[in-house]
Amino acid sequence: MPINFTQSHKGQPSVAFAHLGCEKNRVDTEHMLGLLAEAGYGVSSNENDAEVVVVNTCSFIQDAREESVRTLVQLAEQGKELIIAGCLAQHFQEELLQTLPEAKAIVGTGDYQHIVEVLQRVEAGERVNKVSESPTFVGDENLPRYRTTGNAVAYLKIAEGCDYRCAFCIIPKLRGVQRSRPIESIIAEAKLLARQGVKELILISQISTNYGIDIYGKPALTELLRALGNVDIPWIRVHYAYPTGLTSDVLKAYREVPNVLPYLDLPLQHSHPDVLKAMNRPWQLDVNISLLDQIRDQLPDAVLRTTLIVGFPGETQQHFDHLAAFVENQCFDHVGVFTFSIEEGTKAATLSGQVAHEVAIARKDQLMTIQQPIAEAKNRSWVGRKVDVLVDHSNPQTGEIVGRCARFAPQVDGEVFLSSELDDFNVEAGIMVSALITGVDLYDLTGEVLGASSTFEPFRNQ
Repeated sequence: MPINFTQSHKGQPSVAFAHLGCEKNRVDTEHMLGLLAEAGYGVSSNENDAEVVVVNTCSFIQDAREESVRTLVQLAEQGKELIIAGCLAQHFQEELLQTLPEAKAIVGTGDYQHIVEVLQRVEAGERVNKVSESPTFVGDENLPRYRTTGNAVAYLKIAEGCDYRCAFCIIPKLRGVQRSRPIESIIAEAKLLARQGVKELILISQISTNYGIDIYGKPALTELLRALGNVDIPWIRVHYAYPTGLTSDVLKAYREVPNVLPYLDLPLQHSHPDVLKAMNRPWQLDVNISLLDQIRDQLPDAVLRTTLIVGFPGETQQHFDHLAAFVENQCFDHVGVFTFSIEEGTKAATLSGQVAHEVAIARKDQLMTIQQPIAEAKNRSWVGRKVDVLVDHSNPQTGEIVGRCARFAPQVDGEVFLSSELDDFNVEAGIMVSALITGVDLYDLTGEVLGASSTFEPFRNQ
């Protein structure tokens, strides 16, 4: 994804950026952009404008690695000098240096804060390997940052790394153990983002419900959410919340803090106990229908999203049928399904009972077929309601207005397509409007603009 940013002063050369991977990776990219801009480098979205390209890569699954490698090879063939950052650099540092002569530097996931020093050494003729074997760094509000998501939406990393050892996941190897930021640091950055006009703040980490354990001795998401209630941002959304961490106190904070959206992103991965044990997710064995019912009972407005893996080694037809029934009965608002990917260095890569790829694809398709009418019915229940919509795109020439209501997270959920008959009201990207939902298109909603948003609460009791 190109970065739309160009700035140059102090006579420094330009550097182009290519961003790949998750939103945690995006935050790292934004810090590198900010550091280079502060040091006087021009940072361009046009790779033709720069001899050096920083590629912030992903290595989470095979498809992501292949996309990262394709990007690197294409840039190398264009004669670009490459600084390879991120998870692929952390994962395959020596291989990248050996196979890509255009790779002038490798920067690990815990070393992106040194990007200016790395670039200076590259300019001096060095070939740099800046990768900490065990990453310990986590950025904070004092690290320069140039956001790439526009003025209205920002991601805020509340912790880095992970202490769990899921059999299929390589994140602890790539990102290190969990390192939480103090609440005071997070609030300081949130207030800064509020002053910049942010209307939707998305909290991210590997496991947000484990936030604070490493520095406070216990989970501190409740305290963090209540502190964020004093920040002037209308929508605060939490990603990657494990249901076992959604205690009564946490759910009470969701209910009582007006700007915390009742949107729960629950990466369950599977439903059958045998598969969960094989995945090395013992804490999740108690995630059953009764627990999800408790969450819905304590947070009636909850929008539930989950992600699932099919084709995990040893997954039988019986296991999959259990998962299919789980999806059909639970009626999640949003579901993402992934086929198992063999990751070298994980326990799952060595397990017996590998499932054929075509079987995994068929199971994925079956789950999505089950979910489609559920998603449409969930959306249809919103027809006739008045909701706040954060406008993402607006084209006055075509009249196209595209945004999201609070039940849709950016990039992963649906959108709201709006029309407006208000001649005296200018609908621009980044503003929040009040809209009447008038129709459904499977995963998306349609509606008409009523005027400026006048409510701080996203959709409760509407």
